Amino acid sequence: MLDKNYDIQSKQLVAVDCSIFGYEDGVLKLLLFHRNIEPCKDQLSLVGGWVNEDESVENAAFRVLKKLTGLINIAMEQVCVFSKPDRDPGGRVITVGFNALINIKSHNKDLVREFGAEWFEVDSLPKLIFDHNEIFKKSLQQLRFKASYHIVGLDLLPKKFTITQVRHLYNSIFQREFDPGNFRKKILSLNVLKRLDKKDSSKSKKGAFYYEFINPEKMSINERIVKI
Repeated sequence: MLDKNYDIQSKQLVAVDCSIFGYEDGVLKLLLFHRNIEPCKDQLSLVGGWVNEDESVENAAFRVLKKLTGLINIAMEQVCVFSKPDRDPGGRVITVGFNALINIKSHNKDLVREFGAEWFEVDSLPKLIFDHNEIFKKSLQQLRFKASYHIVGLDLLPKKFTITQVRHLYNSIFQREFDPGNFRKKILSLNVLKRLDKKDSSKSKKGAFYYEFINPEKMSINERIVKI
């Protein structure tokens, strides 16, 4: 038998909002869609929706993402709970933020577009509904923190890549230009890359050596790649 305190407590709505970051041609993007319910119907929003009674917030995030964008098999991580009483003008809604980083070219962009979602460059985002800009910033902050202690790029870079390609990826995540020489020294000192005998000669006559990841299943490192 439930304690009577369960009955006297007010019921509150729970939602999920997903910051899906995508990397394409050296640019970091965020997936947005036009909200389909009031308040703020048709305005730009993170990919979000309600948590049903019979599901976890994790399962709700996967279901909502598939329903609104067609994307499946995306590895998402929980970011934070956003619970300001007035965050949603429609009522008392607590939302759980999730984020993910994917290679846009590895997914069907036409399918995403058919569902009404759209990729926007992170450095020129429009104003979003409610506190979604805040959720985005918190999600980006977590992504950057993770990228400081883990090599990212297993699914974002080609199987063989140059140091310049890795640097461009980190430039996009941190929205800053890392010094080429210092970045090269730092990334090579981590001993997570293996130099190949082949070169990319498309950018210069001298060419740049290709690299590949060593033991990609163990990509965490003991020191920061960058200092935020």
